Amino acid sequence: MKILLYSMNFTPELVGIGKYSGEMAQWLHAKGHDVRVIASPPFFPNWAPFEGHSAWAYRKTVCDGITVWRAPTWVPARPRALARMAHLFSFMLSSMPLLFAQIRWRPDVVFVVEPPLFCAPTVLFFSRMLGIKSWLHIQDYEVDAAFGLGLVRGARVRRFALSVERWLLGRFNRVSTISAAMLDKARDKGIDETRLVLLPNWVDVRSIYPHTAGASDTCEPVNGYRTMLGIPADAVVVLYAGSLGNKQGIELLADAARQLAAASHIHFVLCGNGPSREGLKTACANLERVHFLDLQPAERLNELLGMADIHVLPQRADAADLVMPSKLGGMLASGKAVIVTAHEGTELSNVVAGRGLVVAPGDADALSDAIAKLAASRSQRETMGAAGRSFAESELDRNAILLRLEKELLRCLAD
Repeated sequence: MKILLYSMNFTPELVGIGKYSGEMAQWLHAKGHDVRVIASPPFFPNWAPFEGHSAWAYRKTVCDGITVWRAPTWVPARPRALARMAHLFSFMLSSMPLLFAQIRWRPDVVFVVEPPLFCAPTVLFFSRMLGIKSWLHIQDYEVDAAFGLGLVRGARVRRFALSVERWLLGRFNRVSTISAAMLDKARDKGIDETRLVLLPNWVDVRSIYPHTAGASDTCEPVNGYRTMLGIPADAVVVLYAGSLGNKQGIELLADAARQLAAASHIHFVLCGNGPSREGLKTACANLERVHFLDLQPAERLNELLGMADIHVLPQRADAADLVMPSKLGGMLASGKAVIVTAHEGTELSNVVAGRGLVVAPGDADALSDAIAKLAASRSQRETMGAAGRSFAESELDRNAILLRLEKELLRCLAD
C-alpha cells in the first residue's frame, strides 16, 4: 500500500501522539508498505521546537527510509485556548501545500490523526478529488475536550462545533479511536458501525517488561535512577512519567506528596516536561523526597518505569472518557501497581480495576491514602502488577494491534 500519514505530531517526540504515529509509520514501512508523512516540527511536550528544527521553514527529511515533510507551525510558549487554536490552524494552513504536492504520488489512503480536526476538510477534499480512501484516527476528541475542560465556552458555539464535527466524521471511509468508550462516543456521533475500528495505543511488551530491582530488593543491583537521585534501595518510589499538561490534573501529586511528607520511606519521582512543570516544582519546593526528572531517552524507558513501586496517573474528571492516557500501557507492561484518578464506570477505571487502585478525581486525601495503602503492602503491589502485565501482553501488544491495523487498511482499500 501507499500510505500518506498526516499527523501533526511525529517522531522524535518521545511521548503522546508523536510516539505512536512514529512507531506506526516505522512498522508499516518495515512490512513493505510505502509510507510518507506530513507533520509539524517536533515540539511536544516542551512546547518549543526541538533543537535543529525550525518553526518557520518547510523541511524534507528521510528517516529510516520514510520521507517526512515538516510544515511551518507556530508553537505558543503558553498553550492556552486561543493560542492552541491558532497553533492548530497554522499547521492546517501550512501543511495544505504539502498535501496537494502528493497528487502525483497518488497514495492509496490518507491516514489523518486528530488532533487537529482542522485538517479533516482538506483531507476529505483531497481524497475525493483523487478517488482514494480517507481514514481518521482520533487520539483526542478535541471538540469535546475543549468544552469539557473549559477552554472554550458557549452553548451555541458548542452546538455548532459538534454539528460540524459530526458532518466531517460521517464522510471518512474509516474512523478509528483508542478505547471502547471513545468508540461508543463515535457511535453517538452517528458513525456507522461498519466504518469503526478500535485501535488502542500499544506497548512493546518485549522492550517494556518487569524490572527486578526495586524497593526491598536489596540483594539485587539498585536501579540506576535510584542511585542518581539518592533514593535508598528499600524506599517505595511513586512515579509519574509523562507530559505535564492541563488534562492531567497534575497539581494533585503535589498535594498528595505534602500529605505524605512524614512518611520517610515514600519518595515521589515526577518525570516529564510541559506547561504545568514549573507550577508543580514551585508547589513541591519544600518537599525533600520529591524528585524531578526531564523526559528520558527512549532507550532508558524500561529502566525508568522499573524504578517505580507504584505508578500514579492523575486525570481530570472532565477528560476521563475523552482521552485515554497513552502512558498507561507502559505502566501496566512494567508489572507495577497503578493508581489512577477516575470516576467509576469510565474506561480508565475499567482498565485499571483489579490491576491497581482507582480514586476519585481531584481528591488528594483519597490519593494519598491509596499510596500509603500500597506502600505498606508489597504483596498487593506484586499481585496488581502481575495482573497489569498480563493485560498488556494480551490486549496491548504492539505487533498484534498493528497487524490488525494493516488488515483493516487492506479491507478499507478493498471496499
